[in-house]
Amino acid sequence: MSENNRLSAVKFGADGLVPVVTQESRSGDILMLAYANRDALDRTLSTGFAHYYSRSRGTLWQKGETSGQTQRVTEIRLDCDGDAVLYRVEQEGPACHTGTRTCFSTVIERTGGLADGRSMEEDPGGHLLSRLARTIAARAQERPEGSYTAKLLASGVPRISQKVGEEAVETVVAANTQSDERLACESADLIYHWLVLLHARRVSLDAVWEELEKRGEKRER
Repeated sequence: MSENNRLSAVKFGADGLVPVVTQESRSGDILMLAYANRDALDRTLSTGFAHYYSRSRGTLWQKGETSGQTQRVTEIRLDCDGDAVLYRVEQEGPACHTGTRTCFSTVIERTGGLADGRSMEEDPGGHLLSRLARTIAARAQERPEGSYTAKLLASGVPRISQKVGEEAVETVVAANTQSDERLACESADLIYHWLVLLHARRVSLDAVWEELEKRGEKRER
């Protein structure tokens, strides 16, 4: 598609802008909402880094150009009506100017009140495994009394590895001789202990996602 018509499917508003939702490609976290004009989308496509249009300043800007908190765009999607865009990105550092990982860190409670969800484990959005990994990291840092996670981490890698092995065996047994509900329960135990082991070995969940992505790319070739 030529440079002139590659954005022909995008329905820009009367102000020449289209809303852009930005999502972290691996965790699935919704990071921010901003706007882009045609020039911003063109530059994003050309450079591979997220560009937006600032309505308050009336200027084009690249995310992280001065802060270093860049967003490398892995994919751009258009919604079914053509009037909203999704950037899927690899975020460098926090996405929000306040220093939080996502701009969506305030929770509106059912009562109408607001709750601050800025801690590692309370931060909203994202894949369940990513949230669980953050909770494990928080337990490792805070070491609250009575925490099974903190106790398990203190036992060391050999003991954690043993637990992963035990849970794997129990999962296999459940798969072959027990109910669907039991298999789901044992699978949850296995995944939890596997995440604890990753943290104990200082291997990030992102490293696992990256390896899976590489394998997916190989299969597509």
